[in-house]
Amino acid sequence: MEMKWRDADLVELVSGYTADDANGVATSVLKDVRIAVQGGYLHLAHRGGDRVQIVSAPGVRRVVYPAPADCQGTAA
Repeated sequence: MEMKWRDADLVELVSGYTADDANGVATSVLKDVRIAVQGGYLHLAHRGGDRVQIVSAPGVRRVVYPAPADCQGTAA
């Protein structure tokens, strides 16, 4: 199954979960990353980076990304 990547403005992880930021420092808040959801996991990649990190769904607190043009969501 091919993953569908999208830009995310913000990814917040649950307390106790971390991922490396663009500088390789462990953090629970990542900004301006690429994400893909597959099989209960969130795949994270930094623009221009050469690796992907994977976080299980229970470790994800919040993801913020731009709404597509055909989405009629609520204003944030």
